[in-house]
Amino acid sequence: MRELSDDQAPHGNKRPAEPLGHRTDMTKREGEAWRPPAFAVPSTRARRMTAAFRRFLDLQAGTIWRDLSALLPTCEGVVLDVGCGAQPYRSLVSPQGKYIGIDTADAKSLFGYEIPDTIHFQGNRWPLDNASVDIVLCTETMEHVADTRQFVSEIARVLRPGGELILTVPFSARYHFIPHDYWRFTPASLKQIFSAPHFQSVSVYARGNAVTVACYKVMALVLPLLHTSRPSAFLRYTSRVVGLALSPLVLVLATIANVSIRGRGGDDCLGYTVLARRCGVAKPATSDGSSANVVSGVAAEADAT
Repeated sequence: MRELSDDQAPHGNKRPAEPLGHRTDMTKREGEAWRPPAFAVPSTRARRMTAAFRRFLDLQAGTIWRDLSALLPTCEGVVLDVGCGAQPYRSLVSPQGKYIGIDTADAKSLFGYEIPDTIHFQGNRWPLDNASVDIVLCTETMEHVADTRQFVSEIARVLRPGGELILTVPFSARYHFIPHDYWRFTPASLKQIFSAPHFQSVSVYARGNAVTVACYKVMALVLPLLHTSRPSAFLRYTSRVVGLALSPLVLVLATIANVSIRGRGGDDCLGYTVLARRCGVAKPATSDGSSANVVSGVAAEADAT
């Protein structure tokens, strides 16, 4: 449909040049004023300690780690991590499981991730065979997928009958990775998305509650001061001094928040963890926890290059 210009609009319906004053038209945003540092692969003890401290401050990552720590160590068979980024949860996968990480070919340019053993793909179809994996893990990825219907179809396609989906999405989260941040989901929408004919036994669990979110929002005001990218050296220095002065408050709020997540989840929460089972009768995994022909020829060729 052709968009009408202001001159072509019906009489009396012309929109002012700045209809809502000084506020920014968010559809024209192409970047973020501040972005947290990308996750690093926890390959050394120092990096693992740094990651643990980050999870204490990064409440989204911390609550996801808490949930996955209870789920992934019991998983066996092939575990497919979709949108794996820096593969921060790979160490939680049981030794009896076979881990495969996949991500979009644009992962480096859009999100800052380039991990050597990640299988990268283009388009909407993943380079895996039908019914070839036992567990699909997908953390904080679906909000960045414009076509969620196709995305869910791919999850269903690669999962074996009876296979499990473990998925997390944010709820109380800033607009991030602009402009590739499309959705915020509710429990009702998640249940509808992951329903028959593809999935059954859908459960949705809140991560955190109103106390967690309140701490998270105040911390979000302070932490960017420590990682500011303001063009003025004076403003950068001032911001960092203020941020350091408020650091004790951040530690107190982080402590309160980390205690609060041990309670029941609330209607106002950081995000949701979704568990669902692929419809059909489960088939036993192979004796070594792996599957023949899991990765299709497309991925095999990518690994060879």
